[in-house]
Amino acid sequence: MATGTLYIVATPIGNLSDITFRAVEVLKQADLVVCEDTRVSRRLLNHYEINTSLASFYKSGHGGSVKPVPKVDYIVEELKSGKNIAFITDAGTPGISDPGNLLVEAAVREGICVIPIPGASALTALASVSGIDLAQFVFLGFPPHKKGRETFFKKLIAHDMPVIYYESPHRLIKNLELLKTLAPKKNIILGRELTKMFEEIVRGTVGEVLEYFNSNPGKIKGEIAIIVY
Repeated sequence: MATGTLYIVATPIGNLSDITFRAVEVLKQADLVVCEDTRVSRRLLNHYEINTSLASFYKSGHGGSVKPVPKVDYIVEELKSGKNIAFITDAGTPGISDPGNLLVEAAVREGICVIPIPGASALTALASVSGIDLAQFVFLGFPPHKKGRETFFKKLIAHDMPVIYYESPHRLIKNLELLKTLAPKKNIILGRELTKMFEEIVRGTVGEVLEYFNSNPGKIKGEIAIIVY
């Protein structure tokens, strides 16, 4: 029996109009769509009248583990049985700061064809409007919550090229304060709520951006991407 194909499908990071025609076609034709959160992805599928079955990437019970457990083995078995599966995350391109790489790694190991369906990404969206030379840059994902946080930012400022990372609104002020202490002369381009109604891009030194959000605490919300240079 021929194995199915795993499609890694990018979805909008905010504005639903940013999905590609090809992505909609793949999602409609797949035998199954696997996602991070079925509640989030159901809204996207309903918007485009996609009736493909939807399943969570995670097991419903994971024995009290702190982190949810991906059901990679189950998905791979479905692919090996001949099903074509589309994998999506809550927003953006899978495999970037999410566990999508685990699924791709397992599929490749089993000889399953993996096809990218490219599209939106907060990383490239912010990079495109940065106005700085990004011929070379480093991407670091999300900073650690507690342990390793200072080490993360020390490594960040040690790079001699721009660094892009994602940030949580709950930790923005604390991490900007740390960054200001470590590298007060660094500049920042911060994008929040990219492609959404309240999209905002803030530019300045670390101290200037920190002062802006301390003065406007109501704006500390949504998804955040940051370039440090």
